[in-house]
Amino acid sequence: MEDIVADAMARFDVSRCSVVHRAGRIAPGEAIVFVATASTHRRAAYEAADYLMDRLKTKAVFWKREEGPDGRRWIEPTGGDHADALRWGE
Repeated sequence: MEDIVADAMARFDVSRCSVVHRAGRIAPGEAIVFVATASTHRRAAYEAADYLMDRLKTKAVFWKREEGPDGRRWIEPTGGDHADALRWGE
């Protein structure tokens, strides 16, 4: 995640980026990820946050498993997640 934040800092005119991703057992509906960016111009902050979320979905190494009525399953990035990342040349 540190590399992803460093990439955002280099790519966008932002002064700060913060990413927190929870781990462990998380109940349905609970917040999982927090992304914050700061910039003198709002557009750069919005774009950096958007970039961070897209990169987290496809490049952050997390073992994500859901448990439901049909049992357990591992979560992988979707085609839509990869398409979103393509906007950034990923």
